[in-house]
Amino acid sequence: MTTESRISESRVPAAGVPLAVPSPWLRSAGIVLVGSLFIAACAHVMLPLYFTPVPLTLQPFAVLLLGLLLSPRLAAATLLVYLGEGAIGLPVFSPVPASTPGLAHLFGPTGGYLLAYPVAAMLISFLFRLRSRSLAWALASAAVGNLVILSGGALWLAALTHASLPQVLAQAILPFLPGDALKVVAAAALGTGWQRLRHRNSSSSPAN
Repeated sequence: MTTESRISESRVPAAGVPLAVPSPWLRSAGIVLVGSLFIAACAHVMLPLYFTPVPLTLQPFAVLLLGLLLSPRLAAATLLVYLGEGAIGLPVFSPVPASTPGLAHLFGPTGGYLLAYPVAAMLISFLFRLRSRSLAWALASAAVGNLVILSGGALWLAALTHASLPQVLAQAILPFLPGDALKVVAAAALGTGWQRLRHRNSSSSPAN
C-alpha cells in the first residue's frame, strides 16, 4: 500500500462510525450567544447627554449589523436573548445614570428602543435578503431598521413622560440622527463586505 493510499484511508472513518458533524442547533445557539455578547459590549460604549435621559451608545450599530449578517430568525432570536439576559439582571444594558437593573430597565426611558430591537433586526434581515445584497440596498435596509428603533423609542418616551411632540423629537430622535447616519453607513459597509467575502470563499472552494 502506498503512502498516498494510507493518507486517504486515514481521512475516511471506519464503517459504522458516524462523522462528528456539529449540530445545526448548537451552531445557531453559539451565534445567538456571541451576538448577544456583542450587543452588550456595544451597550457599554456610551455617552450620556444632559438634556435627555437617552444616552448615545453603539447598541443601534450592533442591531443594524446583526440584522445584515444573520437570517431573520437568528437576528430576532439574538435580540430576544439579549433582552432576556438584561431582564434577569445581567449587566448587558447601558449603565445610564439612575438606571434600574433587570426587568425594570425595560420600562425606563430607553425601554422603547430596547423593545424595538428584535423587530428592527428581523426587518433589516428580511429586507436585505429580498434583493441583491448591494451596498445601496444594505444602506436602505439598515436605514429602515434604524427608523423602527427611533420610532419605538420616541413613542415609548412620549407615553412615559406625556411630553409634547417637539419635546419628544428633541429628546428621542433629533440628537441621534447624525450618529445614527454614521452607524447605518458603517453597518452597511461591514455587512456587504462580509457577504462578498463569504461569496468569494464559497466560489473559490473546490467542489466535493
